[in-house]
Amino acid sequence: MKDFLFLQLRDLPYFRALVRAVEAAYYQEFDLPAPTIDIGCGDGHFAQLTFDHKIDVGLDPWHSPIHEAGRRGTYNLLVEADAASAPFPGGYFASAFSNSVLEHIPHIEAVLAGVSRLLRPGAPFYFCVPNERYLTELSISKLLGKGYIEWFRRISRVQYADGPQVWEKRLEQAGFMLERWWHYFPPSAMRVLEWGHYFGLPSLLARKLTGKWIIAPARWNLWVTERLIRKYASIDPVDDGTFTFYTARKRP
Repeated sequence: MKDFLFLQLRDLPYFRALVRAVEAAYYQEFDLPAPTIDIGCGDGHFAQLTFDHKIDVGLDPWHSPIHEAGRRGTYNLLVEADAASAPFPGGYFASAFSNSVLEHIPHIEAVLAGVSRLLRPGAPFYFCVPNERYLTELSISKLLGKGYIEWFRRISRVQYADGPQVWEKRLEQAGFMLERWWHYFPPSAMRVLEWGHYFGLPSLLARKLTGKWIIAPARWNLWVTERLIRKYASIDPVDDGTFTFYTARKRP
């Protein structure tokens, strides 16, 4: 398997690289029959590093990121649109995935219904989202209380931090069967991610000045960071994980 952690660290602040590396490893076991659609493809960085082949369609409603995705050459086609009203006929796609996107979408029921419409009967749908422990396991929430939790929710733009029972209900209403789920990213890793929002401020400055998060994407520059966080990049499922991965299937 590729060293997804280092590949992510070359381009992203460490806290984003950490969780994305774990998620990229999970996709290696899945079959994604063509045509495949990436729901909320963003700038295409995740798909570019995760897959060794082009994805058929990347879908995203945001103008700037999807144009950046176009420069990566990761997708055969990019469409700037909302999944709730994507310009494709029903049953066009044989598989879909959405990586850490659905938690940001206020009209989640409409989007899931839209994804269901796009997929053929029996088509797989893979996605991952934070669960309720994403907010309850923050390191200083007990000290600063609900105000800090809500502030962290806002800066990470998380609309939903729900458990499997909630997502299963949403999926069933949209016409999916939930086949499998597992928690990952334990509270210790979540706190490393949390503090990365603060330690990552120099990367934000570099992004604004140069257009890149990491100015020197070489091992000599990243080896200390990599050494410190690698132990948190475990792909093993954990009962108290702060994120959850789901595999679902469109009902026949």
